[in-house]
Amino acid sequence: MTDATRVTPRLSKSARRAQLLAAAKAVFVIQGYHAAAMDDIAVAAGVSKPVLYQHFPSKLELYLALLGESADEMVRLVREALRASSDNHIRVDNAVAAYFSFVADNGQAYRLIFESDLRGQHEVERIVERAFDKCISAITETITTDTGVDVERARLLASGMVGLSQVSARYWIQQSPNVSRAEAVELLSTLMWRGISRFPRHDQPAHDQPRPGPAGHGE
Repeated sequence: MTDATRVTPRLSKSARRAQLLAAAKAVFVIQGYHAAAMDDIAVAAGVSKPVLYQHFPSKLELYLALLGESADEMVRLVREALRASSDNHIRVDNAVAAYFSFVADNGQAYRLIFESDLRGQHEVERIVERAFDKCISAITETITTDTGVDVERARLLASGMVGLSQVSARYWIQQSPNVSRAEAVELLSTLMWRGISRFPRHDQPAHDQPRPGPAGHGE
């Protein structure tokens, strides 16, 4: 069979969708929602506009699909980080590392969630808030199970951990070029652990519980 007669296999619907989302991510991350055009995305994906519109009838629908995929990935990383160990110190390390991985390894998809120029749009807010809530809930469950802290206070602690991880990971990748990812994760997890470790596990004997150091002094 010559090159002229060789037929390129058609992608399955799911494979085509993944291809279009990958192309859209690159365009939206660089240009933002308002400046990006469906023409740009079609060109980046190597397809015609009619093919793009077959899968995503509007730019907003495409953006929301991509945002939802990115948000789900962030939640997945956090949940897997917590499930990977029963040791709470390691869990803290893993949870912090999950946010740094999401920021560093996902084609800057974090910008769609944390820096979107479409924030304020109801559906965008719903997707982002739902992802944050799922991350907070996953950490809350771990805190309540291991320490006995009530849900309201555990969620407050979890929201602090989530917020610190997100803000620090974004700051690191944008403004800390001389700090390695491993060192950044260690710094943040050490900061968190010195606080969260003061809440003892249910199965920890009273004489083994961490004791606060003298006022004004470290441990």
